Amino acid sequence: MAYQTLRYEVKDAIATLTLNRPDAYNALNLTLGRDLFHATLEADEDPGVRCIVVTGAGKAFCAGGDVKDFAEAGDRVGVVIKDLARTVKPVIMAVNGVAAGGGMSLALAGDLVVAAESAKFTMAYSRIAASPDGSSSYFLPRLIGLRRALELHYTNRVLTAREALDWGLVNRVHPDAEFPGALAGLARELAAGPTLAFGRAKQLFHQSTQESLETQMELEAQAIAACGHTEDFQAGVKAFAAKQPVSFRGR
Repeated sequence: MAYQTLRYEVKDAIATLTLNRPDAYNALNLTLGRDLFHATLEADEDPGVRCIVVTGAGKAFCAGGDVKDFAEAGDRVGVVIKDLARTVKPVIMAVNGVAAGGGMSLALAGDLVVAAESAKFTMAYSRIAASPDGSSSYFLPRLIGLRRALELHYTNRVLTAREALDWGLVNRVHPDAEFPGALAGLARELAAGPTLAFGRAKQLFHQSTQESLETQMELEAQAIAACGHTEDFQAGVKAFAAKQPVSFRGR
């Protein structure tokens, strides 16, 4: 479908969703929230897509919610974040510039976060006397701990990409000139992987924060049994036994 504020491209089994309001630092208004919602569904439901990348056009990843459409856009983005967390496909947040407020929340919802050296992260909510939204109160304490999460909200501290890496918010940081190539390489690697196994691992890791050891081990047993019925598992076992490279097909 056609999008007004977002570029959607599929290449090499990778769906790239580029927030495209560069003059507004890709702030989330009602239209962008709607576009992101539909693009996420399109990527999730497309069997030809095996990795999803979210990034921003211009100098920013996402500057948060556009205050004029703050409430309306927020509902859409909340659904998007739930969909990204639930999809079996690996999700990479490619933070090419500032990620503030709801933009930082969106970045946290990725399975992996890759940042350009010039990227910056800030909560920004308390600047307008707002509490966190967009899943940041869920992901932040799990990623960096309660005290650091509170510090980011109370003080509006701005983290550089390297600081975000040290704190555990980011997986990898690359110099700006190397960022596109490094991102493309990682996305291709994930798109060529065992998609269903990735999805089951994601689900297990999310469940592990609220389940007992016994329940979690039962869920693991169910998931690995389901993996055993996939084409990728059969191909992986056969290639491993023959000491040959494997080609996964995502099914």
